[in-house]
Amino acid sequence: MRCSSSLLTAVIALSACVTALAQGPTYQLGSTPSEEEIKARDIAISPDGKELPPGSGTAKEGATLFAQKCAACHGPNGDGGGLARGIVPLGNAKPVKIAFSLVPYATTVWDFINRAMPQSKPGSLTANEVYAATAYVLYRNEIIKETDVLDASSLPKVRMPNRDNFIPAQPGWKPGEKRPFGYYPVNK
Repeated sequence: MRCSSSLLTAVIALSACVTALAQGPTYQLGSTPSEEEIKARDIAISPDGKELPPGSGTAKEGATLFAQKCAACHGPNGDGGGLARGIVPLGNAKPVKIAFSLVPYATTVWDFINRAMPQSKPGSLTANEVYAATAYVLYRNEIIKETDVLDASSLPKVRMPNRDNFIPAQPGWKPGEKRPFGYYPVNK
């Protein structure tokens, strides 16, 4: 049995209209996000840190913040004892094979703290607080000095101890895209 081309065209047109109507405001199933809404959710931080916001912080400031907002889960000295395991080691010679201990870029630490901490209210820290918390974690892992100031310029320059055990990021990769092959560490 053969369908006439005009009948097939009508069926395709009708299905396109139904699909368009289902996604329109009539059924209140969604709307096109504004540029402001897109920008508010586009918070990925790349290794070069070009997306980092203004602000700054030191490990000393981070220690105060840690005592106020982090110690309940990570323990008073970041060594566990709370609900979490403490501050995860970032650069020992034989890193523990868990996601956060194998971090090639310091901007990844900032990004994680910004998105996920504190666990009770993720994303609630100010940019200055995130810089200070990042500085504290990096200081506790003996990666930076207690007085080093982290900001959008200095953070991407911090060299992570395990960085050479990673395959370099593929040229052209942008935050928000699927991670390229090689983002994960090379097993030696």
